[in-house]
Amino acid sequence: VQLQAYGGGLVQAGGSLRLSCAASGLTFSNYDMGWFRQAPGKEREFVARISALGSFTYYLDPVKGRFTISRDNAKNTLDLQMNTLKPEDTAVYHCAAKPGGGSNYPDGYNYWGQGTQVTVSS
Repeated sequence: VQLQAYGGGLVQAGGSLRLSCAASGLTFSNYDMGWFRQAPGKEREFVARISALGSFTYYLDPVKGRFTISRDNAKNTLDLQMNTLKPEDTAVYHCAAKPGGGSNYPDGYNYWGQGTQVTVSS
């Protein structure tokens, strides 16, 4: 199983980025997917998740209304559209896959991507 996250970069506050995660080696539509982030010196933090068929989404409160998670099961891809970015969004963002229902906790996820760096300057 491989999850490849990409799309990070350096952006000014108020800007936008779109992260993507390409999945292979698993039946993608059987897995709930999540985005987590980890800033230096902090624990990994839940950001957003989406159910296996895309009908349910859930967000960390500080990103509600700014971030949108989506997936394309035909292409085995997961996206995170991030708008109105803030310096506190700076972190390495990881995609993760979990069978059998979603979770806001990292421990429930079986597979992880390597992460992509998002840096928001003030």
